Amino acid sequence: MRPQQDPEPGSTADGEVIFDINGASVAYDDKVALRDVSLKVFKNEVTAFIGPSGCGKSTFIRCFNRMNDEIHGAEVTGDIRFHGEDLYAPAVDPIDVRRRIGMVFQKPNPFPKSVYDNIAFGPRIQGMKRGLDERVERALHQASLWDEVHDRLDSNALGLSGGQQQRLCIARCLAVDPEVILLDEPCSALDPISTSAIEDLIVDLKRDYTIVIVTHNMQQAARIADRTAFFSVETGSNGQRNGVLVEYDNTSTIFTTPSDPRTEGYVTGRFG
Repeated sequence: MRPQQDPEPGSTADGEVIFDINGASVAYDDKVALRDVSLKVFKNEVTAFIGPSGCGKSTFIRCFNRMNDEIHGAEVTGDIRFHGEDLYAPAVDPIDVRRRIGMVFQKPNPFPKSVYDNIAFGPRIQGMKRGLDERVERALHQASLWDEVHDRLDSNALGLSGGQQQRLCIARCLAVDPEVILLDEPCSALDPISTSAIEDLIVDLKRDYTIVIVTHNMQQAARIADRTAFFSVETGSNGQRNGVLVEYDNTSTIFTTPSDPRTEGYVTGRFG
């Protein structure tokens, strides 16, 4: 039998590590919203964050592309590494971070422009003007939207349905060639049919991208995620309520044999 080889640098036996977070905390105006979170996110997987409202899921996902930098009074501490590099090092450009780590928000937010100009906006800003038509078409194909909009690329994107608008926002994210896609409750404003289309799209996209999703829908996490992190709320010694990471494991384990009774209570509906 061959001896077991050590993983490559930046990898574990579970796969290549994209994000390595150790002791991350976030405070707003000195009030701690999320405390001491440590976990790893792996390449070409869907990682879901679940938990009750106010537990810091959205706050945490915004650490991955430095969106909390835009919030007055926000302070992020701890060690957050992307491919082994400190994501918050002084020399790191947050704009470049957000190109490589794209984000889609809870409510579809297309620009009041044409379908084409929505997708072309990011590449134009980034100077990716060569082959722009092909880039726009490719992004719409990736978002499973081309067949529905190819004959109305000059139409206002606000005329699309809610589900189409959300897929347009995903296509807009894909157009600048990110490596990671962050999704913050991407289906909460959508009907079941549109939600199913987005879920199918996420599963397809993980072949080429690493995906992190915040969702209140536990069934959604169970359907699409490879790993799931359960967050909850605790009251600290100072009386403040903080978001904390309770448990992080393979999704099947979280939903069938969790190790923490708080996780079991949440996924079985006994609280939360």
